[in-house]
Amino acid sequence: MFLKSLSLNNFKNYESASFDFSDKINCFVGNNGAGKTNILDAVYYLSFCKSAFNSVDSQNIRHETDFFAIHGDYQLDEPKPERISCIQKRNAKKVFKYNKKDYDRLSDHIGKLPLVLVSPYDRDLINDGSEARRKYIDGVVSQFNAQYLNHLINYNKVLLQRNTLLKQFAEQRYYDEDSLQIWNVQLAELGSALYEERRSFLEDFNPLFEKYYQVLSQSAEKVSIQYQSQLSDDSLSNLLQNHVKKDLAVRFTTQGIHKDDLLFQINSYPIKKYGSQGQQKSFVIAIKLAQFEYTRLQKKFKPILLFDDIFDKLDDQRVHQIIELVSENNFGQVFITDTQQQRIEKIFKAVDIDHHIYTISDGIAELMPD
Repeated sequence: MFLKSLSLNNFKNYESASFDFSDKINCFVGNNGAGKTNILDAVYYLSFCKSAFNSVDSQNIRHETDFFAIHGDYQLDEPKPERISCIQKRNAKKVFKYNKKDYDRLSDHIGKLPLVLVSPYDRDLINDGSEARRKYIDGVVSQFNAQYLNHLINYNKVLLQRNTLLKQFAEQRYYDEDSLQIWNVQLAELGSALYEERRSFLEDFNPLFEKYYQVLSQSAEKVSIQYQSQLSDDSLSNLLQNHVKKDLAVRFTTQGIHKDDLLFQINSYPIKKYGSQGQQKSFVIAIKLAQFEYTRLQKKFKPILLFDDIFDKLDDQRVHQIIELVSENNFGQVFITDTQQQRIEKIFKAVDIDHHIYTISDGIAELMPD
């Protein structure tokens, strides 16, 4: 699978732009603010039906215009390219099309075009709260497991209903055990299935992550990702039953997979507290490369890989090492943004692989000659 071409209309700072891509490596070079990351975000849109950086779709429409449109032509299994389109008009519902046919549900598209984004924001996985890490694991598993995504959507709906009922009990000063039990049963069933999927995923994911960390860091440091869940100690059904008084007091559900977390460790200590900036950067890049390989093994084809401005603060040797790594046959199409054109040109003089380099300036893209 690879993206053959991309066209943008009124997307962020692009009035109109078209790109023809190499099926291996595509680079976008230019100053900060020129619009390099916006191209990657457009590619991200076509896989996930949303922006990686701004969740309000209307804010991605270019100023003083009424809509944006993103069209991508993908080479999949069929000999003829498949066209994916995303169109957002102001004050209107987002339209997402596969070969000109609208989706009934955007969730039906997730997983068709698997993609992995590596960006400076990945360090939020280490520094932010548990919600960021839960969203990460949910996003990865949902790309290859549609049932998991459906369970997750339904779990959150049931959780909302249970929390609403708990608030009603407190505000109206009454308690109906039978009404609460209806939601307990559904929450326990869905939560248990999600817990098992997360646990199984991390068992397979950890060895891949550890392998890539060793490749990137070239060190003997031991790293791990530990899954922390209340369900490790008891069933969700029992946990809900045993914490009813607490839930009634605080007016929300205190037990369940919505409280799960991932513990990132280096040499048995939390990397957030004890890891250097370099170690933390290698840690999150290793996570994303492991995600790529895990998804490739699950989907039986290579996802698209996006590198957004990750070479900043990496030495030339480490940058070269990453490029050589993604040039191997295990990796497919790669998109890279960088502020240093000379660095990119130097890399491809040393690494013999098909590539395109676009220079980006104020929303204008030009393909450099080979």
